[in-house]
Amino acid sequence: MITDKKTKAHTSYDPFLLLSMLLLLGIGVVMVYSASSIVAIARFGSDTYFFERQVVNALVAIVVLICCRHVPYSIYKILAYPILAVAFMLLAALYLPGVGHTVGGAKRWLSVLGVSFQPSELAKLGIIIYLAYSMSKKQENIKAFSIGFLPHAILFGSFTLLIVMQPDFGMAAMIMLIVWIMLFVGGVRLSYLIAALVAMVPLAYYVLRDVEYVQARLLSFLYPWQHQTDAGYQVVHSLMAFGSGGVFGAGIGNGCQKLFYLPEPHTDFIFSVVGEELGLLGVCLITALYFIILWRGFVIAMRSRELFAKFLAAGLTAALGLQVCINAGVTLGLVPTTGLTLPFVSYGGTSLVVSAAMVGILMNMSARMAH
Repeated sequence: MITDKKTKAHTSYDPFLLLSMLLLLGIGVVMVYSASSIVAIARFGSDTYFFERQVVNALVAIVVLICCRHVPYSIYKILAYPILAVAFMLLAALYLPGVGHTVGGAKRWLSVLGVSFQPSELAKLGIIIYLAYSMSKKQENIKAFSIGFLPHAILFGSFTLLIVMQPDFGMAAMIMLIVWIMLFVGGVRLSYLIAALVAMVPLAYYVLRDVEYVQARLLSFLYPWQHQTDAGYQVVHSLMAFGSGGVFGAGIGNGCQKLFYLPEPHTDFIFSVVGEELGLLGVCLITALYFIILWRGFVIAMRSRELFAKFLAAGLTAALGLQVCINAGVTLGLVPTTGLTLPFVSYGGTSLVVSAAMVGILMNMSARMAH
């Protein structure tokens, strides 16, 4: 009987996490084709250009999911520093001459053997693993400023500097929120965390005052209809897509906003295409699938007996939840444009693979927690 339980623990998959992710992947592949086919013909002469690559991305994500499901989560304690170091070096490599690639005015991509990826995505995962390990190890002195707060703040600052220089303020803000949530869950004094937020105000003021593209995004957020021909163009057409979708949607492939109105409709604004073509029902379905993943992550974090597992599950769940909320918020005009993708649905390999790895790690913790 004991042997049967151990075998089941090593082979079982959390059905809620697995089915939710696979459904999102399936919806994502279909919607990427629908959203990108016209753009793909115009750019590359083939309507399946992005679709074919997304299918490959999805298959790689499933392989990564399976691998992470079967790797004991405890091994990340040993790998915490190596993963963090590799992530930092890859971020730094972006600024070496001829290494980093600039896309859309931002230097966010590295290319190795013909495969392009975003080091900031790996950095996000690396920071989560490191914080979980560090806080579990320092738990007895976590409320001390020099132990629980300062080293983690320095770590965040060093990574954030490299990400902001790309520039990628959206990812930097997301990592800041993840770190803040994890430190709060880990027991760091709330007074230190609040003081850190206050200390960020001058930096935020400088960015809003002197960084032109950030100003444009703020204008598009505050006054989209007054700037619908320039800064607010994306947000306005995103809202029009949701509005025209109604309850049942126009049907897959029948949306209009993807026809060169929404820039990059298969990436940052794919949720808008979902709203137009699948309607309120499609939006609710996708939201429910994300809710299931976040609910399972929360349950795993709450039920884990080991502090490392608890903090790791909390960090992974927070990262997935924040990215979903931020992307959906952008498309609905509730959050300034950030450039973050919708996990498992948007086109793109790096975000998809890293998100799959996160779910795989949660699955491993779920199996070991249950048995």
